[in-house]
Amino acid sequence: MCLIMPPHLRPFVPADLPTLFRIDQVCFARGIAYSRAALRWFLSLPGAICLVAEVEEAVAGFILASPDADKAHLITLDVLAHHRRQGLGALLLDAVETGLAARGVRSVELETATNNHAAVAFWQRHGYRTVGVLPRYYLGRIDAYFMRKPLPAPPET
Repeated sequence: MCLIMPPHLRPFVPADLPTLFRIDQVCFARGIAYSRAALRWFLSLPGAICLVAEVEEAVAGFILASPDADKAHLITLDVLAHHRRQGLGALLLDAVETGLAARGVRSVELETATNNHAAVAFWQRHGYRTVGVLPRYYLGRIDAYFMRKPLPAPPET
């Protein structure tokens, strides 16, 4: 009998950068994936939250968000192909939204390609709604949906 360990979420540490860069490169097309310098810059933003998901002690995905007062921008959610459709993306998303809400963030915004039907469906299932279209956002030719989700206020203690 083969037991599969549940995913483990943890905060990003600087030693993760090479692995996260490789994951982003395989998750997104050339020109859409972030450069190493861009990823490093996003990770260094004040208040940035990056959570790493490990499955069987190997990094399987990550999420990166940047809060700004009462709103946040979800920069990327990357899950390796062989770990998709197993709840890992939802687990990462829920954890980062919970962390953002605890910091007083009231809404999260993101962009996703209009032709990435699986991603659009994922975001919609998780409460994100399209509030606009960004023409030629990716590679100067692929439109993106600008999506937003309100976050609930944290419970009062």
